[in-house]
Amino acid sequence: MHPPARVVLASDHAGFTLKEAIKKHLSAQKIDVIDVGTFSEESVDYPAIIRKGCAAVLEQHCFGIIFGGSGNGEAMAANKVRGIRAALVYSDETAKLARQHNDANVMSMGGRLTKVSDAERFTDIFLTTDFEGGRHERRVKDLEP
Repeated sequence: MHPPARVVLASDHAGFTLKEAIKKHLSAQKIDVIDVGTFSEESVDYPAIIRKGCAAVLEQHCFGIIFGGSGNGEAMAANKVRGIRAALVYSDETAKLARQHNDANVMSMGGRLTKVSDAERFTDIFLTTDFEGGRHERRVKDLEP
């Protein structure tokens, strides 16, 4: 799989710095970035921003990357949106399996826990890994209410 043409980014204040680093990383690869915020380290409540990002993912038919302090709350908020399959990514293997086995369309990372170099690598893995389908397809379909 080739990198996608477009990716949506969304974060809370604790994920802002990592979001900005990934925005530069994606832009350097000529990937169109839709950044729905937040746009500073000023404290915000993340659920609304994550919902806005997920809406853009569904509208644009693209992948999303969301960021928080740990990425856990953001993944939980994202997974409340019908059609979103968000995976908390913290290693090469979780980035790969989120796509291969779970057909994740959103990746969540923790800005307080993830080094920029690791986040860039996880991003590249996530965005270029195909869904395997097969036995996983039935399970992914069963995730929708």
